Amino acid sequence: MDVLLINPIDDTAVKNGLGLKIPPLNLMYLAAALENASITVKIIDDDLYQAGFDKITNLASKIDPKVVGITATTATIKNALEYIKNIKKALPNTLTVIGGPHPTFMPYETLKSEKTLDAVVIGEGEETIVDIADNARKNLSGIKGISYRNDDKIRKTPSRPLIKDLDSLPFPARHLVPFKSYELSSQAGGMITSRGCVFSCNYCSSSLIMGKKFRTRSPENVVDELEELSYKYGLKEVAFLDDIFMLNKKRAGMIADEIKCRDIDVSFIASSRVNNVDKRLLESLKDSGMSTLYCGVESGSQRVLDLMGKGITLKQAENAFKIAKNVGIDVVGSFILGYPGETVEEMNQTIDFSIKLDPDYCQYSILTPFPGTPIYYELKHKGLLDTENWDRYTVINSVINYEKLGLSKKLVEKKLARAYLKFYTRPKYVLSHSNMFKVLIKTLFRSYVMPKIRGGTPEGWYNTLESIE
Repeated sequence: MDVLLINPIDDTAVKNGLGLKIPPLNLMYLAAALENASITVKIIDDDLYQAGFDKITNLASKIDPKVVGITATTATIKNALEYIKNIKKALPNTLTVIGGPHPTFMPYETLKSEKTLDAVVIGEGEETIVDIADNARKNLSGIKGISYRNDDKIRKTPSRPLIKDLDSLPFPARHLVPFKSYELSSQAGGMITSRGCVFSCNYCSSSLIMGKKFRTRSPENVVDELEELSYKYGLKEVAFLDDIFMLNKKRAGMIADEIKCRDIDVSFIASSRVNNVDKRLLESLKDSGMSTLYCGVESGSQRVLDLMGKGITLKQAENAFKIAKNVGIDVVGSFILGYPGETVEEMNQTIDFSIKLDPDYCQYSILTPFPGTPIYYELKHKGLLDTENWDRYTVINSVINYEKLGLSKKLVEKKLARAYLKFYTRPKYVLSHSNMFKVLIKTLFRSYVMPKIRGGTPEGWYNTLESIE
């Protein structure tokens, strides 16, 4: 085997509370690029199997790959490096590589923290992982877009240009994961139709990873993959996971037309900034199968929105949600609490505004300054980061020294709990969305009760996992 790709266990409380298991789309993209270059590859999704470091190391030893690659967010970086350490001990000649948002912005720190790690992929990985696999036994100095260990020194190569033609990328290698074992929901059928973001919100690193230019796949290429998900994998719900699917309205309309032209029976979720919501476009998208619109509103205070660099107004948010409701599309609103400089009253305004907008679903989080975001560097410079224990960067824990800002960590966390309870336990909402009330109770049970009454690893998954060999 040439390459083994591993998705680490994600202990994020919100994710585990909801019980979500979704395929690792990023690794499936890498695997597809490797297969396209005639390089053999396996994917082990340990977030699905929950087998743990030792068992995954045993499996890796049997597979004996030339390269082991692991993906990592800030919340999973600790686990990811633990896999690396264990596998390198068992397979000292295997090249160990890590990629993802966290190591992209902290390549030096990541390599320094784990001496068994050989290289970090920075940014887009499809072309880089192929070059790494082709040069696994050679010098890595000629590979663009990485940091690597050279004896006791850490070196960085020139940046790799962003991929211009996204249509040139093969579809994700979904055949390399046990697709039917995942939640058969829109998230299981996630797709990315564009990369890059032209905006610069202070809390977001997307434009820094994928570039400031909005790069898109053609409508025909997008719908080709949608057809595959529908006919090959039998999915009836798909999520377009772009940062801003509707940024180019003409292209979004062409995708809608192509879906209708091919008569594909599938519903989908898509995202938009509130100031990009257009009634005529939403009507066309709904006719092609769009069921849900996702909008990041973030705050109910115009002052806080301006602090965030969000570039929208409260009025635009109200108009967008009204348009979506009139068209008959469900709306998901996203909100952030505890932005530095925000007052208690402004947090209350955000909660009240989310209820006023009356979306079908709401998600709330505590401002989490992930490495790479402008707010991370600002808070670090001011000494306002309470911890860099990355395990706590889960978006439901406060990691900012709020006491220096005149608040408290407990207060912000209580506001988060209050937001969920106030939104989802309204009598009117419970009557019209009884299924969501059950999900809320299920989440609370899994997040706070189950960890106290049971532990361990589901051995049944490991028996399935052994078949990967």
